[in-house]
Amino acid sequence: MQGFQMEPKHARYDVVIIGGAIMGSSTAWWLTQMGFAGRVLVVERDPTYEQAATTLSFSCIRQQFSTELNIRISQFGADFVQSLRARMGGDDRVPELKIQNFGYLYLADSEDFANVLRANQKVQAAAGAGTRLLARDQIAEEFPFMMVDDLVLGSLNTKDEGYFDGSTVFDWFHRKAREAGVEYVSDEVVGLDVSGGQVTGVRLKSGRSVSCGTVVNASGTRGAKVAAMAGIEIPIEPRKRFNWVIQAETPLDRPLPLTIDPSGVFVREVGGGTYMAGGHADVDPAVAFDDFAMDQDLWMDKIWPGIATRIPAFETVKVISEWAGQYDYNCLDQNAITGPHPEIGNFLFLNGFSGHGLQQSPAMGRATAEWILHGGYRTLDMSEFHYERIAEGRALVEGAII
Repeated sequence: MQGFQMEPKHARYDVVIIGGAIMGSSTAWWLTQMGFAGRVLVVERDPTYEQAATTLSFSCIRQQFSTELNIRISQFGADFVQSLRARMGGDDRVPELKIQNFGYLYLADSEDFANVLRANQKVQAAAGAGTRLLARDQIAEEFPFMMVDDLVLGSLNTKDEGYFDGSTVFDWFHRKAREAGVEYVSDEVVGLDVSGGQVTGVRLKSGRSVSCGTVVNASGTRGAKVAAMAGIEIPIEPRKRFNWVIQAETPLDRPLPLTIDPSGVFVREVGGGTYMAGGHADVDPAVAFDDFAMDQDLWMDKIWPGIATRIPAFETVKVISEWAGQYDYNCLDQNAITGPHPEIGNFLFLNGFSGHGLQQSPAMGRATAEWILHGGYRTLDMSEFHYERIAEGRALVEGAII
């Protein structure tokens, strides 16, 4: 990606954002929109973003969460995506985007999980989401190509739920932030200077250092590593997620929602008889930051049997492409960690999104910018996600993680 400097232009910045993918770039852009007059530096270790979660994402958005705040965050995200040009000042270079509303379909094969879907739907409905609960015969009627004998219930929403062009949203966060004066430097943060309860400086791999007013940890899977530089522990680790694009010999006769099977595998529409499938191994350990190797047995042992059992038309498919990505997985509760550290108040978290960061980036960047400017939130109150719950071991459980 263009627009990276080899070194910072200044010795001091009011805000240093560690990580220039969609969370860091969203924060940077929102600061410019809110009239922030200070200097902002974004430090990104890989300006190609080749292995960033932003790049390797399924790029989908949903409102089917179990907590109201996560639903509100995605509702704002859906509105933002579909008003991107207006949000970007009516710039004719910015495309008009829409969400491809094939929806998400959660399938339950037990009463216990069916009760979870029922409880979630009540929360979603109260927040204005259009989630419908489907009995087994209704699933069969709407998706006659599915095997449903083992199912108890389904949960489906096709309003503002499906695929969106996340790469374009990211590109324009980055471009517009730069055009407004945010500096992007290709380097890696290797140390933080902490004194008097504040981060006072950021040390770079190149040997350069800059002093700072506020630091935002938007470093994805490396979030715990960066936090440790300030003497802070957070339960974030990289977890691998595997993805395949397949061509069906016999395409389905209607769009396929992103279907989350009880087996743990998922598959969704792409178009033209192609589909994306994904999942992870039953044993799901932390991995090295640079581990993106495919598990060649996983497709044959779990993913393909899972989707072909549910949708027999997928018994005959061709794998077109495959890749592994990584979640910045919050081991406590699979929810974000945001806001300031209670003792090092100018160190802000933007970590632990556990697979739903891309869709949450508009709201999370806005909230972080609000905190920097105002010391509090002006729109959605993100305080539920603050670090205090981490320190207390108090999980804010999100019951709809994929």
